[in-house]
Amino acid sequence: MTGREVGAGWAALAALTPARVGLGRAGASLPTREVLALALDHARARDAVHLPFDTEAVAREIAARGIATLIVASEAEDRATYLRRPDLGRRLSARSRRTLGEGKHACEPIVVVIAGGLSSAAVHAHAAPLVDELQRRLDDEGLRTGPFVIAQQARVALGDEIGELLRADMVILLVGERPGLSSPDSLGAYLTYQPRAGRTDAERNCVSNIRPAGLSYAEAAHRIAWLAREALRRRYSGIALKDESPPLGLLADGRQRLTGGDHGD
Repeated sequence: MTGREVGAGWAALAALTPARVGLGRAGASLPTREVLALALDHARARDAVHLPFDTEAVAREIAARGIATLIVASEAEDRATYLRRPDLGRRLSARSRRTLGEGKHACEPIVVVIAGGLSSAAVHAHAAPLVDELQRRLDDEGLRTGPFVIAQQARVALGDEIGELLRADMVILLVGERPGLSSPDSLGAYLTYQPRAGRTDAERNCVSNIRPAGLSYAEAAHRIAWLAREALRRRYSGIALKDESPPLGLLADGRQRLTGGDHGD
């Protein structure tokens, strides 16, 4: 195989993935363009981690869709503490615990929590368009949601305490995922049946890499709604619940879906 053929093979492989493959070399080092690209992606990932989560702006976007919202906070008082102390991001602040525990908010089967997580940029960019798709599909399934909870400095497990206090049967938590060097704005969704403090990750289902360059809003909402429906029907979530949702646009029996359509891609 000639050098030109080898180069063409690497180029074809690189066209299929955002992973760093077939970068080439300059002497014993990477080409300058690849070194600069790596530095830029690293800077974007760091910026995504440290970008403050604008809870008020996200709450306004959700409220503009006719959905009631609540804002809560974890015990992590600021971003630096949140990054150093993951345990504090898993517990509600005393004030938020009192607010949710007052019993003033409607108890519905599903509570949706939106949290900045480790990429506020992902939530700012993708939470609202995903909610458009998700709410429509949950409505189609006859699944009711209570107020959407916007959580400041939250880790995934914070959703369990929120769901428990609101007496929900399930929590769906939308959160910014840990940034990668090719995906600083990836959104994830975690579903937990019968949420309560102390639930483990094995008791959750996850739909990840939600973004235009990854899993589309329509496909993500389709999978989340299917998992939510099945978790409530079977009364469990996590590793025992496999994603067996039919392809988007098909009914469960394989027939083409003629109504609805896909929006928000």
